[in-house]
Amino acid sequence: MPQGERISIKTERDELHLFRSRAVVAATLVLLALLAIVGRLYILQIQGHQEYTDLSQQNYQRSIPIPPIRGLIYDRNGVQVADNHAQYVLEVVRDIVPDQNNDGKKRWADVTLMLERLGKIVPLSEKEIRIFTQQVQRRSRYQPTLLKENMTDEEVARFAVNKLRFPGVNLERRMQRFYPHETIASHVIGYVGRVDERDLKRVDPKNYAGTSHIGKIGIEAAHEDLLHGTTGYKMIEVDAHGKHQDMLSEEKPVGGQDLILGLDMRLQIKAENLLEGERGAIVALDPRSGELLAMASVPAFDPNLFVDGISHKNYKELRDNPGRPLYNRALQGTYPPGSTVKPMISLAGLYEKATWPGRRVYDPGFFQLPGHRHRYRCWKKVGHGSMDMNQAIAKSCDTYFYDLAYRMGVDKFASYMNLFGFGERTGIDLTSESSGLMPTPEWKSRRHKQIWYPGDTVNIGIGQGYWLATPLQLAHATATLAMRGKRIRPRVLRGVRAAKDEPERLLEPEVIAHIPSQNPKDWERVVDAMVNVMHSPYGTARRSGKDAKFTIAGKTGTAQVFGIAQNARYDASRLAKRLHDHSLYVAFAPAENPRIAVAIIVENGGSGSKVAAPTGRQMLDAYLLDKYESPKEGEGEEEGTELQVSQGSVAQ
Repeated sequence: MPQGERISIKTERDELHLFRSRAVVAATLVLLALLAIVGRLYILQIQGHQEYTDLSQQNYQRSIPIPPIRGLIYDRNGVQVADNHAQYVLEVVRDIVPDQNNDGKKRWADVTLMLERLGKIVPLSEKEIRIFTQQVQRRSRYQPTLLKENMTDEEVARFAVNKLRFPGVNLERRMQRFYPHETIASHVIGYVGRVDERDLKRVDPKNYAGTSHIGKIGIEAAHEDLLHGTTGYKMIEVDAHGKHQDMLSEEKPVGGQDLILGLDMRLQIKAENLLEGERGAIVALDPRSGELLAMASVPAFDPNLFVDGISHKNYKELRDNPGRPLYNRALQGTYPPGSTVKPMISLAGLYEKATWPGRRVYDPGFFQLPGHRHRYRCWKKVGHGSMDMNQAIAKSCDTYFYDLAYRMGVDKFASYMNLFGFGERTGIDLTSESSGLMPTPEWKSRRHKQIWYPGDTVNIGIGQGYWLATPLQLAHATATLAMRGKRIRPRVLRGVRAAKDEPERLLEPEVIAHIPSQNPKDWERVVDAMVNVMHSPYGTARRSGKDAKFTIAGKTGTAQVFGIAQNARYDASRLAKRLHDHSLYVAFAPAENPRIAVAIIVENGGSGSKVAAPTGRQMLDAYLLDKYESPKEGEGEEEGTELQVSQGSVAQ
């Protein structure tokens, strides 16, 4: 044995220890492998059973969605305002599009090449291809994707002859949304458009499989859940090449419900005709139910342009139109309410005990805060003299309401106006409603970083200053006054029905609140004053109330567009049209049993008594007397009321 070589002597004990160590390691590895196999079996057989069953079935089955037919929309008299027209469309099931290059593989390039070949048979625009490309990549490859709509008879015939050359491309009969009255009531009805990613985030994607269009604005969007319906499915057996062999089962779709609106299309057309050539809005409500009878915003737009996707040219024309036809003035436009809110302010003063019916205020033509030289002028330069509340409303005496607002204080003033809904959304079932603005010291501090001055309170006393309201808010407040404090939420939807031959289910009015008063007679006192606006020999709208067949309670108003210096004189003839005052008017009738309440604004129209009030009278006559024909030329009214205003005052 060489010197220095080590000899390793292993005993039986050492061999046994080594064997046991190796056995434990091997057993551990085997156990871990068994656990992994068991875990995988659990995932495959139990946790993922349904998923893998579905994947297996897709080897021989295809689930094809069947989109429901969208519900129709009618006005209160049964006039159809949104219809479905049959059309032929091309749809593509991406999974069935065959290999176009004969290389044994399916790629996106195959779809692109198919579109190129199909375009030689049926013309495909760049817009149609772009929209199809966007949508097909969001959908399952087994679901059909819309490629072309509104096919002509010639296009249908040409594709039918060549159909066998394009597996995966199907000619289908679909329903397309159509608005027969075009621009009439377009802001109320709204329109549908192609489903996009933002839409899918607010709906159940499974229920919209196969659906190409969805409500975008207006009642179409607000009641999408009622109009859409429930998607059906048919289970199709396919062969190894994806060709349909047989239908295994079918779950029929459930069509959307028909909507019955409170809208009266005759009154709606009347309203839009009265505003023709102007920029403005008219809102008419049934004060008893809150139902919207008419909502005109002029100029308007044709919703049919948006159904298949509006062209860049048409959209640019609408966008660049100075009249802003896409803007819903009745719902989104905010304006100083002017003197139309003086009846509500009177009720606030009575409730807060800042005035009483017989209290008189002398009007020299202006109002001054104690200790200040600044004059807040009345629209009547020489003043009205001694005025009680009834006369102040009928003659629209600014000085009386300057004084009342100052006596009441902004906090009590704003709180009571909030009860009428000013400064908050009405909650009507339409999209994009503005809340307007009921200003407070807290708001001014937050918004302008300034303190609230006593003059700010004086200005809101005549509906000016920072106070802003929508025409819908004015109509809602007027309807609440007509109901003597019973505030009912305005709504477009009157009822629904599942099918045309089934009875409609009418909705119940939603009472929001009952506005408090010190004395129930206070409501009648204010209503009587509004009647005097229309029917007394000294009312600002007496000519609009002349020879009426019913009693009207109304109030005119004029809102300044810009401020005028203390000693300056307002001269409309020297100003651009856009700087003229806004013309406003609110009313309800019959005063003793109200059936309709209206609010009207004509942008830059001038005096409320000369422009908006005669328009309001025609609206009331149309609805209550069924007089939908326009009056003969020359039957308008003229009023020689002096229009003298200064900063913080309005002309009536």
